[in-house]
Amino acid sequence: MKKLVKLLRENARLSNEELAVMLGISADEVAAKIAGLEKDGTVIGYSAIINEEEFDKNCVTAFIELKVSPQVQCGYDDIAAMIAQHPEVDSVYLMSGAFDLSVTVRGTNLREVALFVSDRLAPIDGVLSTTTHFILRRYKEKGVHFANTYADERSLISP
Repeated sequence: MKKLVKLLRENARLSNEELAVMLGISADEVAAKIAGLEKDGTVIGYSAIINEEEFDKNCVTAFIELKVSPQVQCGYDDIAAMIAQHPEVDSVYLMSGAFDLSVTVRGTNLREVALFVSDRLAPIDGVLSTTTHFILRRYKEKGVHFANTYADERSLISP
């Protein structure tokens, strides 16, 4: 099962026949295993890795660190669920360390993301502080390296 999940993680577009050859089982067995993984909640979706800078030059992605005061009876869950409902939010994680929640947000410009933080996130009961980090360039995402399409325009300096 772990090898199947690893293969799906690397390329979810592989056909059941291709997976069957790689795993040494029949395509029907692959289909049944995938159906089982979907039914038990192990596989909950499939997605493409998009080079956002090429797809939409105006796309802005930010990682937002939130320090929150956990709510009685529900801990961080209700705050995370409330944040996750916003269409701008791509992901929400409970973290260890200096902050509590990590939120990934996509917008069409810096101002839109900044207003989302100030108008939607910061006022939530229990949110104590936010720190926003904007992605400037992607090099690798979900194990996939982005092609080095950026020219290095720095001059070579030698002693």
